Amino acid sequence: MSGCMSGFGGMPQAELSKGLKQLKGEHPPLLDQLDELFKLTKQIEDEKDIEQNFTVLITKVKEFKAELDPHSEREEGVLFPMMGAYIGTTSGPIAVMEYEHDQAKSKIAAFLEKAENDLLSSTEKKNLADLIKNAYFILTEHFAKEENVLFPMAERILTDEEKEELYRKIQEIK
Repeated sequence: MSGCMSGFGGMPQAELSKGLKQLKGEHPPLLDQLDELFKLTKQIEDEKDIEQNFTVLITKVKEFKAELDPHSEREEGVLFPMMGAYIGTTSGPIAVMEYEHDQAKSKIAAFLEKAENDLLSSTEKKNLADLIKNAYFILTEHFAKEENVLFPMAERILTDEEKEELYRKIQEIK
């Protein structure tokens, strides 16, 4: 392996340690939920039963957020600082990952803050649903970056002891 950019260079991915495998394994159920959210936003955008779909969207966004928050905390509170000791956190991959987390979470929060207003017009509901559609695009791309670049990079730079510590610490976040 030449250099530490093999995740970018098309070299084979390393087998992930327990903690990184767990973080990666949390993505498929989150992506399934995101797909469901996206379908609802498209229904709303296409003006198909806006009232019913918007009500379902609110419920599904709350369920998604309940699953996303602990996953994000495992990354932001444990993985990112551990990697940051090696590659820094103010620029580069960690800064990008944190920025994307913040963008997605702020769109979800803005949606939830305004969505349960009974006086929203159809146009306002469509605009709010757009926030969730934008979060979908951010997070689907974000998960792919983590799986193809960040997690393999972590596998290469963290020591075996740090990988064990990562696994232990992420188990504590429920």
